[in-house]
Amino acid sequence: MAKKDKPRYGAWIIVGVILLGLAGFGTGGLSGNIRNIGTVGDKDVTVASYQRALNEQIRALSAQFGQQISFQQAQAFGIDQVALSQVVLLRTLDNEASQLGVSVGDARVFERLQAIPSFQGAGGFNRDTYRLALQQTGQTAEEFETGIREETARTLLQAAVVSGIPAPDAYADALVQYISENRSITWAVVDASDLTAPVPGATPAAQQEYYDANPAEFTLPEARNITYVWLTPNMILDDMVVTDEAVSALYNQRIAEFVQPERRLVERLVYLNQERANDAMARLDAGEITFEDLVAERGLTLADIDLGDVSQEDLRSAGEAVFAADAGDVVGPFNSPLGPALFRMNAVLASQETSLEEAAPALRDELAADAAREYINDSADPIVDLLAGGATMADLAERTDMRLGTIEWTPDNTDGIAAYDAFRREAAAVQEGQFAEIYDLADGGIFALTLDGITPPTLQPLDDVRDAVSAAWQDQARQEAVIALAEEIAADILPLTGFETVGLEPTVEEGMTRRTFIEGTPPDFNDQIFAMAIGDVRVVDAEDRALVVRLDNIAAPDLNDESVVAQRDAVAETARAGIAQDIFDAYANALRQQTEQSLNQQTINAVNAQFQ
Repeated sequence: MAKKDKPRYGAWIIVGVILLGLAGFGTGGLSGNIRNIGTVGDKDVTVASYQRALNEQIRALSAQFGQQISFQQAQAFGIDQVALSQVVLLRTLDNEASQLGVSVGDARVFERLQAIPSFQGAGGFNRDTYRLALQQTGQTAEEFETGIREETARTLLQAAVVSGIPAPDAYADALVQYISENRSITWAVVDASDLTAPVPGATPAAQQEYYDANPAEFTLPEARNITYVWLTPNMILDDMVVTDEAVSALYNQRIAEFVQPERRLVERLVYLNQERANDAMARLDAGEITFEDLVAERGLTLADIDLGDVSQEDLRSAGEAVFAADAGDVVGPFNSPLGPALFRMNAVLASQETSLEEAAPALRDELAADAAREYINDSADPIVDLLAGGATMADLAERTDMRLGTIEWTPDNTDGIAAYDAFRREAAAVQEGQFAEIYDLADGGIFALTLDGITPPTLQPLDDVRDAVSAAWQDQARQEAVIALAEEIAADILPLTGFETVGLEPTVEEGMTRRTFIEGTPPDFNDQIFAMAIGDVRVVDAEDRALVVRLDNIAAPDLNDESVVAQRDAVAETARAGIAQDIFDAYANALRQQTEQSLNQQTINAVNAQFQ
């Protein structure tokens, strides 16, 4: 039977190789003769371009949610329509560029190819590497280069549409004036330690009054009463039989992990020919240049030539010399797969060996966990069949290894099974009477659940929360007393009054802007300061204390200051870019409405079916 969200069985798999945003999927599942989903103007909309756009949209949505999103879920968000709209719009622009005669020559295309790192060899652009990369993604050179040509033409078209848009200077000036204007203040803290008398406890009448005025504080949230069954690898780990032979086989299979020979941290600087490599080594030996300078001469960084930790065998002909070198020594040149090279040995990593006896406990646990996950995986289909036959949660617990439980679940509950994201997601969505299904847990476990009922938000009786009410009332009364004391002190502060004269420890802040953060102040502190006039004194409620603040000065920004000028230029450029994008979007949408398009919905449905 079908399962929603993250089904265990019949799950779709997307396999993709991305090549600089231009490589796409094949059309395996569709007829080999079907390459397009339609046309826009004179341009074909290929199956591959739609598949690529759809996959990228699903991947972006999955990243946003922090988990893999199924195609059905993506479809519920309209992602398939977004992807289709995207490829149609691009082909509309390609068609318009073609109609206007906007194109680029072979030389420009080759420049773009030379700049793509995936096509680089030891001496720069490598045609064999280029052909191999395209072959792996199922593209021909003609298709790929056509894509580059069209993308470049689209860029030229966009530049032509939005070029010449002036920067909105008045807007930038006004915004920079607003965000860079600054204040100078003096402020101090008044808290409960400044009170001259303790705050009395709450009387029964005061408790009742506070309870009646603040019911939300004492109301339990909605609770969803759920019955569930679950099975995780840890529950059956001890039941899994792991033989010594299996442990030994896994140890030998991963012997390189447990028995590591002596290794070296090495950098390799490759040259185009033996003559240049010999010359570089001679200059290094003569003290004319450092190894770092040789690297810089090649236009590289040390990170570019770092081989990491390698064995003597990994280094081939250079292995013996490198392993005989001291830390910091440079040896060579020796032949490498990329050409003659110099090698610098940076550090010695001693050999390490973990015996089978030492590794066995961890390997045994790993094998047991794998066996438990496999057992659960094999058990899932029979459990699905039981559910299809009308089995309840109690039936599943009785007839399978799954364990029964109940929970009054709220979003704040993260104990036990509620610690799993998958359970919390389904607990929030399940409805009464809904057919139970099997869902995955992140550790390889499974669960099913039913909603027995919903307990609405409930106001707790006063007698049950009297201590909490009393404490809350006293906190409020204490803060009211602190505010009253701060107001009394603030009344004696004039523009030139020293805070020390009224018993406060002042803090002076100068050059404070709307974006300045002052530790120990409430979130709306800046808003209150920028609403004050020079000489004003204000008391700010800071939850468990009060702040007495005096505004001492207001200063306009220095529009000639380098940082302000840079900020103004950045604001102007951002605004100009935004206006340009809006103009181009309007142009592109109008163009799309004017361009004839014909899409084959059957083909689109067939592509969508591949993702299910």
